[in-house]
Amino acid sequence: MVDKYNNTEGLSLPATTASDLMGRQSVRATFRLTRKAIDAMSAVSNHLGVKQKSLFDYLIGDEDVLNVIANEAGPAPERDGESVQKTYVISRSTLTLLESISKRCDAPRDILVEYSIQRLLPIISREQEKHEKRKRLLKELKSHIMQYEKLHKKTKLQLGEDDPVCSEMGAALAGLNKTCLRVESLVDRGECIENF
Repeated sequence: MVDKYNNTEGLSLPATTASDLMGRQSVRATFRLTRKAIDAMSAVSNHLGVKQKSLFDYLIGDEDVLNVIANEAGPAPERDGESVQKTYVISRSTLTLLESISKRCDAPRDILVEYSIQRLLPIISREQEKHEKRKRLLKELKSHIMQYEKLHKKTKLQLGEDDPVCSEMGAALAGLNKTCLRVESLVDRGECIENF
C-alpha cells in the first residue's frame, strides 16, 4: 500500500502520483462552437488578463456543472449562423472529464462546451457596465487634472518655480498624470468587452 503522505523534513505532505501530473499536461482539442462563444472566451480572457487555457479549464473542469448541463440543458443553444471549428489548449484532465460526461450522459461534447462558455455572458454584461462607469470616471479624472494644472500654473506665478509648495504640487501633478495613463490603459483594455 502506498502512503498518502510523504514525510519531507518533518512535513506531512500529500503524495503526488504520476497520473496527477499527467492530468496537468496540455493537449489541443477542437470543438465546433458559435462565433459568439469564441468571442466571449477571447473577450473575457483579454479583459481580465486570464489565459484562455486557464479560463477553459475553469469553465469545463467542474464536474458538477457539466453534469447539470448534460442532464438539464435540453437541445442545443440557438446558433447565430454556422458554428466554426476552434482549437483550444486545455489540460488533459479537463478533456478526459469532458469526454467521460459526454459519453455517460449521451450529450455532444461541443454542446457541453457551448453551454459552459455561456456562463461567461453575465460576467461580460457586468464588466460592460463597469467599463461604462470607468470611462465616465476617466473623463472626470481628466477634468480634475486640467483644473489642477491651472492651480499649479497659478502657484508658479504667485510663488515661483523654486518654491517648495510649487515643487510639491508639481510632484502631485506628475503622479496624477501617471495614474491617468494607467487608468486610460485599463479603459483601453476594456474595449474588447465594450465591443462584444
